[in-house]
Amino acid sequence: MFIDDKNKVEMENMLQGWESDSQNMKPALIRLKELMSSKENTVLSFHSRPGVTYSLRAGLKGAENKKPLFVMVDIIDDDPQNRWLSVCFYGDMINDSEERGDFVPGGLLGEDALCFDYDSQDDGLLSYIEKRIDEAHAFMSS
Repeated sequence: MFIDDKNKVEMENMLQGWESDSQNMKPALIRLKELMSSKENTVLSFHSRPGVTYSLRAGLKGAENKKPLFVMVDIIDDDPQNRWLSVCFYGDMINDSEERGDFVPGGLLGEDALCFDYDSQDDGLLSYIEKRIDEAHAFMSS
């Protein structure tokens, strides 16, 4: 569920306008969006900066005493024909046992983050990211 209709419409418009890109990232984004939407008590927000990034963020309803989100998926849009995804988590929420992410100091709303660059069709990496979404959601829900 989106935080409001404006966020939902902005994301729908961006997806409708996304015709193609060399890496075919749109299906991966939709897959991640559907996973985040399926999580209990999750609220989505969408921040649009065309030509730079589009940012899909997932947080928990009623998590005032916790972090504002558990995952952020940025669609890097500096070249619309070569879009790619950057999926970031707070560093203390997930375990990157395979060390596939990049540590980014202050990279997620000013806090240390682990970010995964998804820039080519790699179902193994996408599944690994999905497991981190599950893990971060469970962390926030506990």
